[in-house]
Order: sequence, then structure tokens, then C-alpha cells
Amino acid sequence: MLNSGDSDFTQRNANNYGLTGWKQVQGEAQGEEAFLTKLLKDLSQGPRHAHVVKVEKSDIDVKEGESSFVVKRT
Repeated sequence: MLNSGDSDFTQRNANNYGLTGWKQVQGEAQGEEAFLTKLLKDLSQGPRHAHVVKVEKSDIDVKEGESSFVVKRT
């Protein structure tokens, strides 16, 4: 998940340019069900100053070989 400062930056610049649109953040996590449930609750609240509209959950195949949770930058 990107930090809330990134969203502020994006919105501020888009508004300065007179643009309309939206931005979303997505990711995936795997692990024990109890911890996944806790993470989903945290994400539903979001960080301070964030406005979370929706959090969706779907089951995916386990990805072997992952050793930690990382933030992928595009």
C-alpha cells in the first residue's frame, strides 16, 4: 500500500492541471487466515488522513517462494 502522502501528491497535482479521474491501490497477501482478517480490518480503516472507499477480498492460488511482504513500485 502506498503512503497517504503519495495520494495527496497525486490529487494535488491532478487538480492543479485541471484533470479529473481517480486512483486506486491494490495488492495481495497470503498467510494464516486470522492474520489476513486482521490485515483486511486495518486496510478498511486505512492510515491517518486516508479515505478508504472499498476493500475487496478474493481467494487466489498460493505463491510459493515468497518470504516477506514488499511494496512494488511501478
